[in-house]
Amino acid sequence: MRGLLDNITWHTLSGPHTRFSTGDARARRYARGFSPILGFADPLHPAFDALAPYCESGEQFYTDGWKGDIPAGWKLAVESTMFKMVWEGERPARDEAPEAVALRAGHAPQAVELAALTHPGPFALRTIELGDYFGIFEGSRLVAMAGERMTAGNLREISGVCTHPDHQGRGHARRLMLKLIRRQVDRGETPFLHVMSANEVARGLYRRMGFGEYRESVVRVIERIG
Repeated sequence: MRGLLDNITWHTLSGPHTRFSTGDARARRYARGFSPILGFADPLHPAFDALAPYCESGEQFYTDGWKGDIPAGWKLAVESTMFKMVWEGERPARDEAPEAVALRAGHAPQAVELAALTHPGPFALRTIELGDYFGIFEGSRLVAMAGERMTAGNLREISGVCTHPDHQGRGHARRLMLKLIRRQVDRGETPFLHVMSANEVARGLYRRMGFGEYRESVVRVIERIG
């Protein structure tokens, strides 16, 4: 698990999600319309030149674990740190969110709107195609969601976890996550997630749920300018 999780973006983009990505044997990105994330075969010496044909000026991307100098043709927009956390708990005994609706293409605009409001991480119109996504609705309005993004080996990421501010404090996100965890464990997968280091409230919740902190890494948002 350690080798895969240390460079999970690359192992995802060059493996199970190759069909959703563009690039070559040194560097890949999710294709336009999916989450704006880059992966490198060697994150200590990232091959930004390999991405030039696949990126347009003004596009911004997330990178994980890369701390080197900013290459020519790019600029740094944001730098922070995040934790990778891995599920260490027991299999949830029951479906905690039986009312949740599986999100399909027709739900994508609402999912993007909710993500833009709550900032759960990089999200785009086609992100819900990367795995199972479930949402809780109030009438026809999506008020909470959670889903799956990166995957390699038996690792499966829980991502896009967010709740509309008007509906927070009701346990929606936790119940949706437990629904996903139960499904993943039943498939023989190990759930993991990313959480910003500064988000101590979320980290505390995830620890209480059964996640353990694997490691902290640098996360950067960089913009193509050349």
